[in-house]
Amino acid sequence: MSLPNRSHTADWPDLSLKSGSDTAATLHMLTQIVGKIRLAQTPWTNHSWHVPLYMTARGLSSSLVPYDGKAFEVNFNLLDHLLVIQTTDGGQESIALEPRPVCDFYGDIVGVLEKLGLDIKIFTVPSEVSDGIPFEKDTKHCHYDREFATRFWRALVQIDRVFKEFRAHFMGKCSPIHFFWGSFDLAVTRFSGKEAPVHPGHVAHCPDWVAQEAYSHEVSSAGFWLGGGPIKGPSFYSYAYPTREEFPKAKVAPPEAYYSNEVGEFILSYEDVRTAASPDEMLLEFLQSTYEAAADSLGWDRSSLECKLVPSR
Repeated sequence: MSLPNRSHTADWPDLSLKSGSDTAATLHMLTQIVGKIRLAQTPWTNHSWHVPLYMTARGLSSSLVPYDGKAFEVNFNLLDHLLVIQTTDGGQESIALEPRPVCDFYGDIVGVLEKLGLDIKIFTVPSEVSDGIPFEKDTKHCHYDREFATRFWRALVQIDRVFKEFRAHFMGKCSPIHFFWGSFDLAVTRFSGKEAPVHPGHVAHCPDWVAQEAYSHEVSSAGFWLGGGPIKGPSFYSYAYPTREEFPKAKVAPPEAYYSNEVGEFILSYEDVRTAASPDEMLLEFLQSTYEAAADSLGWDRSSLECKLVPSR
């Protein structure tokens, strides 16, 4: 693959700060609040593509959200540590991102929305979190380390860039590069166009039909998240749905990648990528080889789905 915008190890931030897990847990809840606001106001799009957040030059954004005859957007500024809400009729309010309970943050954002003339109701139990606490009652998540929040965003900037390079080589149906607040991950998903078996669902605080619609067709999906359960530390993942028995046995690259039976995905440590001689090339190797493993195991017509880029002038 071509690499028009190469990065160096120094461009990829260290995410091993001790404050990281607590700050990430709080940010997870804050992005859920904003994501659910977008969910409440946006027409349903296949595979829940109407709910994610998107990368910006300062953090993450809801993008433009309709509201009656106007629109608004909510932006996480992870450089100045503000949540900024702007409306198309000129309104703007901001809330400081700082160490305090999620319930306080939730109360503030409800107040700001009302001040801006936005009457929006959301389901306040976090999605995809088995022990989720309603936002208005959440005093557990109250940590916010500015340095980690900024490092996390800077890591996403690098990953978003490489994911876009990977996405460009596929002319079949493919998702945008988007940040899912339910699972707190940045992801890209390719589709073969063939229908898949009905997904079993069973996602915490999420109706089964949502997962069934998300996986209505065969996919090869890859992404990045901060880890959890058997996966310790920030990692890249790649999986196929449905999963054929050939997929876990596939030989993928780089050598540091492995298949986790616990999560049913190929895994590559962020730290391995960050410290590689060429982080971009290592990550692209992982994305491409795991995609090929998924596509070949599912019998995709790769010649009709893949493409070569037109050389830049």
